[in-house]
Amino acid sequence: MNAISLMAADGSSGSMATTLITFVLIILIFYFLIIRPQKKRDKEAKAMIDAMKKGDRVVTIGGIHGTIVAVREQTVVVKVDDSSRIEFSKSAISSVTSKDKVATAAQGAKKEEKADKKDVKEAEGKKEAPTLEMVGPESDYAKTEETEKEDK
Repeated sequence: MNAISLMAADGSSGSMATTLITFVLIILIFYFLIIRPQKKRDKEAKAMIDAMKKGDRVVTIGGIHGTIVAVREQTVVVKVDDSSRIEFSKSAISSVTSKDKVATAAQGAKKEEKADKKDVKEAEGKKEAPTLEMVGPESDYAKTEETEKEDK
């Protein structure tokens, strides 16, 4: 007799099906929670590296910030300072910020700065004194000092 007919005779074919279904479910869970997201990240990183061009701001996996000066087949030359240029492997680049994004962010910062200056001018026009509120143990200490001064 073969092994399958022996298992069927024991009545354990139901437990074999349950075990098989359990293994299939575990494999599906691993695929959707680990393998698929990792493949997506790898695909995005490859697209980012392929899209690098001269003038883009980059950050390396070591935390070095700079601007791309030249893009070669396997490497990238990054300008770190006025006179410093370092050549990195393309795979050592962790993030890329294009010139357009940097310009947009700079414009947004300028708008925020203008709005802050406008708020300051409005506050100066109202001549209201800013109020500070102390919270925590420091406030208790400040109160005790004030009461001691008043007592003297």
